[in-house]
Amino acid sequence: MSVESVFPQLEALLPHVQKPIQYVGGELNSTVKPWESCDVRWALMYPDAYEVGLPNQGVMILYEVLNEQQGVLAERTYSVWPDLEALMREHGVPQFTVDGHRPVKAFDVFGLSFSTELGYTNMLTALDLAGIPLESRDRTVDDPIVLAGGHAAFNPEPIADFIDAAVIGDGEQAVLDMTRIIREWKAEGRPGGREEVLLRLAKTGNVYIPAFYDVEYLPDGRIARVVPNRSGVPWRVSKHTVMDLDEWPYPKQPLVPLAETVHERMSVEIFRGCTRGCRFCQAGMITRPVRERSITGIGEMVEKGLKATGFEEVGLLSLSSADHSEIGDIAKGLADRYEEDKVGLSLPSTRVDAFNVDLANELTRNGRRSGLTFAPEGGSERLRKVINKMVSEEDLIRTVATAYGNGWRQVKLYFMCGLPTETDEDVMQIADMAMNVIQKGREVSRSNDIRCTVSIGGFVPKPHTPFQWAPQLSAEETDARLEKLRDKIRGDKKYGRSIGFRYHDGKPGIVEGLLSRGDRRIGAVIRAVYEDGGRFDGWREHFSYDRWMRCADKTLPAVGVDVDWYTTRERTYEEVLPWDHLDSGLDKDWLWEDWQDALDETEVEDCRWTPCFDCGVCPQYDTWPQLSNSGKKLLPLEVKKTAPTS
Repeated sequence: MSVESVFPQLEALLPHVQKPIQYVGGELNSTVKPWESCDVRWALMYPDAYEVGLPNQGVMILYEVLNEQQGVLAERTYSVWPDLEALMREHGVPQFTVDGHRPVKAFDVFGLSFSTELGYTNMLTALDLAGIPLESRDRTVDDPIVLAGGHAAFNPEPIADFIDAAVIGDGEQAVLDMTRIIREWKAEGRPGGREEVLLRLAKTGNVYIPAFYDVEYLPDGRIARVVPNRSGVPWRVSKHTVMDLDEWPYPKQPLVPLAETVHERMSVEIFRGCTRGCRFCQAGMITRPVRERSITGIGEMVEKGLKATGFEEVGLLSLSSADHSEIGDIAKGLADRYEEDKVGLSLPSTRVDAFNVDLANELTRNGRRSGLTFAPEGGSERLRKVINKMVSEEDLIRTVATAYGNGWRQVKLYFMCGLPTETDEDVMQIADMAMNVIQKGREVSRSNDIRCTVSIGGFVPKPHTPFQWAPQLSAEETDARLEKLRDKIRGDKKYGRSIGFRYHDGKPGIVEGLLSRGDRRIGAVIRAVYEDGGRFDGWREHFSYDRWMRCADKTLPAVGVDVDWYTTRERTYEEVLPWDHLDSGLDKDWLWEDWQDALDETEVEDCRWTPCFDCGVCPQYDTWPQLSNSGKKLLPLEVKKTAPTS
């Protein structure tokens, strides 16, 4: 049966909203398949505005992987701004996809990718607009399976009431496995209804169905245990891991946005995973082991992607891109290949100890020389030992001296406030470091026209990291430390005017902490915030700390806990954590030992270059860090040369 587009109704509303172009679809390389030719249909959502969601690599990859399959279609949907939401409610227009403008409720799976927990209220908005019951227990066989993925899905317990399923880890193979199971169930006539298809997914051991697990609590509010309530459902659910990235060269045809987005470039993921062992970094922990894409695979993806998009910049993405074992050859090969086309290259923030001026010059050869970003994370050497960020101030000063001496004029330094064991003195040393950077920059460049920007975010302890047991600093203490730091920087007459200072107050971090380490009892808070008008909590202008605290105060006393219980309280080894039944591959005892090493200020080396530290990941996947080390070059791809003019 065909499903009609809602665009005729939507089109009449667009003249009355901001940025209507974001809702019309039709981007270069987008796909619209005939509804009747497919038997499994996915609606994919990054729960944020189009300008943030469209460049998201995860959604873009799954969109292409699914649409390559015979009989499968995937379309995209994004969060609508409040102005359009109000009009959609008034005129009865449901949540729609931007590809075929089909109602999200008509799809078999509604998959949401959460890179941050602050998108939860946007999920509820989309469900409500789609006409899908907010809570999974109220859905029927005709409602889509609501699926969560992305980094925040490694603890989906706060949204357990609202989702039917969660996938942790890499999605490429996972969505194909799910598609096969759903197709077979539908072909059999949907026997057993909604519960049967969810049970089939759960029995694979790789799809988490929250409704099939009961949570029991102790009198003091802690979790006693999490137990399956269906036969054949595993006690622990394992993450998906794609081992050979060269077998998954996606996206092959990246989407080109119609409206301005946060990233105007074509991106290639050059490796996945990280073993640097930064104890605060959830992304590095949950994506282990390291898997490098080959230098030739990267070259082919860049070539095809540029032809398919026309972009003039290529982002080489990973958690620490300069750590790729062949990054120098990759950067030089790409710079040589596209020298005449003036295609620029970019890396995310660069580790101080991985930076060298040769690499930086290759990255800027065909583009503009903008600022460099480094992330020391902690202000003092002592604190950097605690977080296992093995960078000395001497390393940083030497690196920025090289940069300033070779023509750069701007350096950005990123830090966190509220790290475990941190004191006021640790934070004040951020100002000293910035002043030393400016002093050295003036010395080597023989110019006062240089800048150093200090950017600070609040630390939020995350699941599946050594800091998952750590207390979080309160919003008031965070703000007090940052005010002292600001005053110290601004009060310095010699260097202060050359130092920019950007920081977030402590309030959003407390809400993020509540959601990141929360359990199922937090679902009532999320729903209350949504019903009170909460939307786009990741946007400063829409975020309301008072709303979150008001809703928490209204809902949590009934279950005997409060916001501080989830955020500023330290956990013990014996405590059952809400995500313990979700297996990220990391051994919990190893994480605890690393937490104790942090308290002892003991550093741990990168296991790519040293003996194994028994984190548990490699034995579980029968693997080891996958390094390229091919010795190949991107050439013999010919260097493009402009024909000489007569």
